[in-house]
Amino acid sequence: MRLARVTGTVTATVKDAGLSGLRLLVVDLVDGAGAVQAAGRVAADGLGAGPGEMVLIVEGSAARMAGASAGVAVDAAVAAIVDQVDLAEGSAEAPAPARPARRKASGK
Repeated sequence: MRLARVTGTVTATVKDAGLSGLRLLVVDLVDGAGAVQAAGRVAADGLGAGPGEMVLIVEGSAARMAGASAGVAVDAAVAAIVDQVDLAEGSAEAPAPARPARRKASGK
């Protein structure tokens, strides 16, 4: 799994049927302190992550096993929305921007 920060969304009206119901997010891979390690990846999301939130993504074959993206042709998927990262050296990840109450993902 990799830490990532959501930076945007991708809209694709023509897509593989398996992607219907999944949001496509643009994410930057980050280290534990939030510094960008690699920018501009796309990850399928069935959990409802929003801009500015830190997420855990899985890549490769593991992405095709994650919840709503199970069996779908993706190579990165959001597996969790991160609440906090605590580092051994005492610093902690700044909290994500306030977000509205989360709706439960339908899993479609």
